[in-house]
Amino acid sequence: MEDAPQDTRVDRRSFLHRASALAAVATVGTVALPEIAYAGPPTTPTQDTATATVRPEAQLDVTELTIAEAATLIRTGRLKPEKLLEAYLARIGSYDGIYQAFNLVLADEALARAKQLGRGRSALHGIPLAIKDNYYTRGIPTTANSYLFEKFVPPFDATAVTRLKAAGAIVIGKTQMGPLATTRATTPDGRITTVNAWTPGNPSTDPGGSSSGSATAVASRMATSSVGTQTGGSIIAPSNAQNLTGLKPTMGRVSLHGIVPLSYTRDHPGPLARDAMDAAIMLTTMAGEDPNDPRTQGLPPVPDLITAATPVLRNRKVRVRWKTRVGVIPGFTAGTTEVAAARRAALDTLADVQDLRVVDVTLPDEWDVLTNAAFNNVRLPERSEPFLPMLRADLRGFGVSVTGWLQGALLGADEYLIGQRAKVLLLRRVLDDLFAQCDVVVQTSPNPFDSIGLPELALPIGFSSAGVPIGTILGGKPFGEERLLAVAAAYQALTDWHHRRPQDPQGVRPGEQQGGARARTIGQDRGRIRAEEVPDLMQ
Repeated sequence: MEDAPQDTRVDRRSFLHRASALAAVATVGTVALPEIAYAGPPTTPTQDTATATVRPEAQLDVTELTIAEAATLIRTGRLKPEKLLEAYLARIGSYDGIYQAFNLVLADEALARAKQLGRGRSALHGIPLAIKDNYYTRGIPTTANSYLFEKFVPPFDATAVTRLKAAGAIVIGKTQMGPLATTRATTPDGRITTVNAWTPGNPSTDPGGSSSGSATAVASRMATSSVGTQTGGSIIAPSNAQNLTGLKPTMGRVSLHGIVPLSYTRDHPGPLARDAMDAAIMLTTMAGEDPNDPRTQGLPPVPDLITAATPVLRNRKVRVRWKTRVGVIPGFTAGTTEVAAARRAALDTLADVQDLRVVDVTLPDEWDVLTNAAFNNVRLPERSEPFLPMLRADLRGFGVSVTGWLQGALLGADEYLIGQRAKVLLLRRVLDDLFAQCDVVVQTSPNPFDSIGLPELALPIGFSSAGVPIGTILGGKPFGEERLLAVAAAYQALTDWHHRRPQDPQGVRPGEQQGGARARTIGQDRGRIRAEEVPDLMQ
């Protein structure tokens, strides 16, 4: 057991008890939760440095560097943080008028910080990051892309931002998002802003929401990595849509302190990154106990995620770090679509990894009932309750997403309680039935595992004939981020989907400046989302 992943050391029953308690105190938010029974050491060795071989294409264009590659060059003095930042700012100036990934670019502040940084050992030292605009940033507007927060300037940083900055990261800007983290990125009144980096000329291609800008910023090479939040798929969906590796951790792994709330029992912060290693680097820094968030307390220590995300070779063949069964749910590869073909090919690749077995699994009883939209909507009162005074004062403040907020305010107490019980029942059946058959499970939707607080990882597995990325989702056991990263690292050691980047927008010359980010989000007719459409699109 000495070299066993953390998901084998966690008592599943204690996780179930904690989830039940979390559901019970959702409206209190300050009650101590039961500790997770953990059979490992009280502290787990972690590292926040990573060394990588720099690919030839990244040597020619520094915006192609992953975090690990950039950290290697910065640590050895071959790249200065300001040079890396300047390259990203040049791309933002040239292309963000089309992408509209940012609603605020902090060029002056970022340059000043970059010039202060010399060499550093942290993997995030000098790395430019894009921050979703529902994370508090001290002295810098945090709008959640809404009318309600349009003038809000927080007096402190979110805990996750504090940790990223302490590791030497540079905040390059705040990203466009769905209004109050509900849909794909639009203006608060529903006008579409952010486009998918792979089809910038076609606004109808979904960039994924609500962390749309965070995904587009990384995919278009305007930031090295980014952070988002997920309440119903908002890290996984944009990562899959834009060829990124996104990681939604177990509930409580990352503090939610200083993030505009959506659902007390469903909100998860996490990274949207280029590959498994970068996701591991980001989560290593973001994760950990926070006295300001009881959901982070009483949990197993943060394990060595960077080692977990390092590919393993045996006799020149890729192997998975720990013996792992990857479960395939019924119908996952059914049909003749491009998505089905990509899934089959991905499973074939995984089957070639040593110590990894691809196995068919059956879903728990009543899966379709327990994961349907009605039970998923039990989260809605949790988002409406903190904002009831604002709902009563002026519905216009909620813009295009007002219907979803009213749904939450009007959902009956009996429905909410039944939904919470159903969520606990779903978790029990996933832990006892599904994970008796496998260690990691592929999924077609992020919602079930999101609702029960289990970790998920999105990774790219191909492209459609139209050039749009195809991704898949891996779901893990409680605190199974290590194993998810190990499986993703093995797959990415055998494929190069994650290294592919979109072409730059047509009709714009590199270095040609397009104007201020805030001004660019207004006046372009890219269509709009109507209020009656929002309930079906909400994350």
